[in-house]
Amino acid sequence: MGNGGPPLIPILGFLTCVAFIYLSFGDLWKGEPELGFVTRNGTQFVLDGKPLYVNGWNSYWFMDHAVNDHSRHRVGAMLEAGSKMGLTVCRTWAFNDGGYNALQISPGRFDERVFKALDHVIAEAKAHGVRLLLSLVNNLQAYGGKTQYVNWAWQEGVGLSSSNDSFFFDPSIRRYFKNYLTVLLTRKNSITGIEYRNDPTIFAWELINEPRCFTDISGDTLQDWINEMTAFIKSIDKKHLLTVGLEGFYGPKSPKRLTVNPERWASELGSDFVRNSESPNIDFASVHIYPDHWFHDQGFEDKVKFVVKWMLSHIEDGDRELKKPVLFTEFGLSNLNKDYEPSQRDRFYRTIFDVVYKSAKRKRSGAGTLVWQFLIQGMEGFNDDFGIVPWEKDSIQRLMTEQSCRLARVTGRHLHDKKWREICSHRP
Repeated sequence: MGNGGPPLIPILGFLTCVAFIYLSFGDLWKGEPELGFVTRNGTQFVLDGKPLYVNGWNSYWFMDHAVNDHSRHRVGAMLEAGSKMGLTVCRTWAFNDGGYNALQISPGRFDERVFKALDHVIAEAKAHGVRLLLSLVNNLQAYGGKTQYVNWAWQEGVGLSSSNDSFFFDPSIRRYFKNYLTVLLTRKNSITGIEYRNDPTIFAWELINEPRCFTDISGDTLQDWINEMTAFIKSIDKKHLLTVGLEGFYGPKSPKRLTVNPERWASELGSDFVRNSESPNIDFASVHIYPDHWFHDQGFEDKVKFVVKWMLSHIEDGDRELKKPVLFTEFGLSNLNKDYEPSQRDRFYRTIFDVVYKSAKRKRSGAGTLVWQFLIQGMEGFNDDFGIVPWEKDSIQRLMTEQSCRLARVTGRHLHDKKWREICSHRP
């Protein structure tokens, strides 16, 4: 057995020594440390054993722009800019149902070219140390949304109703959506080799952007759908956090519908902030802040007062009712207001940031904010009355960076992380 070969004992000893050295010092040979999963403990997000307060942004357009060679660079440029401001999470679409550059061409049929674009977005986010909040379907018609699912069922002769709200109750459409979820969650990234459900670059999944169900204002239809779909997602992926994607309106049975909702219509949308967020598989609540869209006769000062009341009400819900973090996943001030001045946007942002900062200092449930929306130069077709190219607005860039550093100081991250020391060393 050992005819003429080298002695076995010394070889085993050498291999044992190498293994010991690697186990002891292997981390020193690696580059950037691996990202950990964000979890939650009660009303706080947790990362690496410390609370995490989110300062981030929306760039819904990432996947769409990553499809084509001429626009793909915009994804990395935006992520790099966000990282330099200390932004930790970007919210973006992980759906495009039907139409141009569709990820899902028809039920169960996917465009690999577009899936590789989403792979690129996730890989780029990881490279820049930014996590992604990935939204899974749109209540609105942009990028397909629930309307596209209803049209598919109708075209195939299996739809129960032509109403957009049948998305929530039609068994065929529920099967379409569950199939999409299965394919997405188990997708193996062609760049990193990691299945999406195992990738900590993904901060969380958002079930649906701004769900409304006008045909059942009691809220039962939407609630049943939320319960079913969140349980299905958790059966496949237990590692990631999950949120609904709500605007934050209180439903018809909530006492706050009269005292906090912007107007009566807000309680008649088939959604309810507390009830929907209480769903057992929902890890954190989501809220939007758009007084420009919700009021038509308010001046700027009244809008600022409403924003503070709106935020504090939902943070109170997180603390007392839900016992979960509350993330303000969209906010913005329109530049189409009759009385709009650029300085108003600075004050609007600062007001929102101050509410979250004070909540963080008191260890309450206000877990962070995501501004709507950031873009790159030359993207006029993707802009709206809220969009900003951050490096063209020095005051906004300073505000964003300052908020990142204030939240990092609350948890002490700026003391132990080189990146945070560099970002925050010259900040007040």
